[in-house]
Amino acid sequence: MARTARQLLETTTGKLAPDPRANRFVPLLARGAASRDTLAALALEQRWVIAADRRAFAYLAHRTAGTPPLADWFTALAEGEAVAAGKLEAFAAACGVGESRSVAHEPLPGCQSYPAYVAWLALNGSPAETVLAVHANFSAWGSYCATVADALRRHYGFTDEACAFFDFFAAPDPALEHKATAAVQAGLDGGHLNEDLVHRYGRLLQAYEALFWHSLWELERPGEGQVD
Repeated sequence: MARTARQLLETTTGKLAPDPRANRFVPLLARGAASRDTLAALALEQRWVIAADRRAFAYLAHRTAGTPPLADWFTALAEGEAVAAGKLEAFAAACGVGESRSVAHEPLPGCQSYPAYVAWLALNGSPAETVLAVHANFSAWGSYCATVADALRRHYGFTDEACAFFDFFAAPDPALEHKATAAVQAGLDGGHLNEDLVHRYGRLLQAYEALFWHSLWELERPGEGQVD
């Protein structure tokens, strides 16, 4: 029996769930053991990620303009990144990130590999397969954000405004889920959806997501890495 779009989204998310041991930084933060310098690095790296992903999703919306359900989902993602960019600034300010620090910061290659691959997908990826892979990765990202937001309040005394960036991604969005289902259904209605390709995209996104967090964790290791 053919699976529905909703079933495909759920099974793909399950198959691409990250190894709990792959992320060392979020558990460190959850214990309140991450330094404020590394929190500042997180804010600075996210500035680059959010800006790049917004443009990538906007381009995917342009590529899929002839298939409205796909274009609608990518447009919603691009708009969401724009909203998140505004919320990020309160977190950066709470971390003590000023203009001089922003200008001097050199992005970490490991943190920027994720948006580089999203940009590759925007140019080269098959759109319907990209929807499934990105949706699965967002599930893991949202879970991490929920943990980070809780830790920032519990251990670092951050305000709701300073945590709003992470709250934004942690909160379920039924409207976005509906758009994702419609986008996958459009892919199925188009005649085929290559699940092997979905998993290839998803595995790479998962690996680059893990590398993002690992690069921040390395800043906490004595004698290795230093925030600008």
